[in-house]
Amino acid sequence: MKTDYFLDTDALITVRDWLRFGISRMNQTGLHFGHGTTNAVDEAAYLILHTLHLPIDQLEPFLDACLTEIEREDVRNVFDQRVNQRIPAAYITHQAWLGEYSFYVDERVLIPRSFIANLLRERLAPWVNDAECVTSALDLCTGSGCLAILMAEAFPNADIDAVDISADALAVANRNVHDYELADQIRLVQSDLYTELDHQQYDIIITNPPYVNAISMDELPAEYQVEPALALASGEDGLDHIRTILQHAASHLYPKGLLIAEIGHNREVLEAEFPNLPFTWLETDGSDEFVFIVSKEQLAVLSLG
Repeated sequence: MKTDYFLDTDALITVRDWLRFGISRMNQTGLHFGHGTTNAVDEAAYLILHTLHLPIDQLEPFLDACLTEIEREDVRNVFDQRVNQRIPAAYITHQAWLGEYSFYVDERVLIPRSFIANLLRERLAPWVNDAECVTSALDLCTGSGCLAILMAEAFPNADIDAVDISADALAVANRNVHDYELADQIRLVQSDLYTELDHQQYDIIITNPPYVNAISMDELPAEYQVEPALALASGEDGLDHIRTILQHAASHLYPKGLLIAEIGHNREVLEAEFPNLPFTWLETDGSDEFVFIVSKEQLAVLSLG
């Protein structure tokens, strides 16, 4: 029988009371974190501050503030969604962050959490020598449009195509693109990877495609099962999407163009699948397991195989 962990909350009056209670219930129920925070303390604080329309980086001044009856009910409802229903915080607040950039999200898109975002903050240096010279770029599997927006910020002279197979995802991306006033720079395209791009070529292609294998899909925590499976699953071995992306990338890159892709924990199986392709693995957050870069010229080995 499903337990309601919020039946008796009448004694919770201050922000401090609700913070302690929320942390306790999150830990008690064994929630899975990974959609913006990594622990119950940060998650509970974020949900409380966001719900009360307070600055999300300023908890201390408000800890002993007393909540009104309506505010207590609002916080209770938010914690109910997170703890009892296991809805990720980003879907509750409709807000996700990549660094200092905030994006609208809902259940139509994957919650942004890409290592490529860190690389774009550095304008892909040293692989891109002059960001001003990048005039065209492609974001495959754009989802919420977050990486396309970060690309537009990194490469202000680039015309960017943001591609997704999902019309629902593109509706969310369209909202974010307009929120950042980038509609003149970013073109949204509904396409199954490259199929609707004709012979278009780019200086840079980035992609954070689906890459979860079948076994892992069956074992996903409840929070991840709320996300669209279309944005996660990629066949038995997790490589269905990246195979197609690699096999056709060269024809969509200008000479010396670059493909940057995130592939989760699939490095070993990917290298076994493409033993002649000279992947360069990029260090992100202290690991070189998740993102690779290859050039158009290096991809030529695939046409020789």
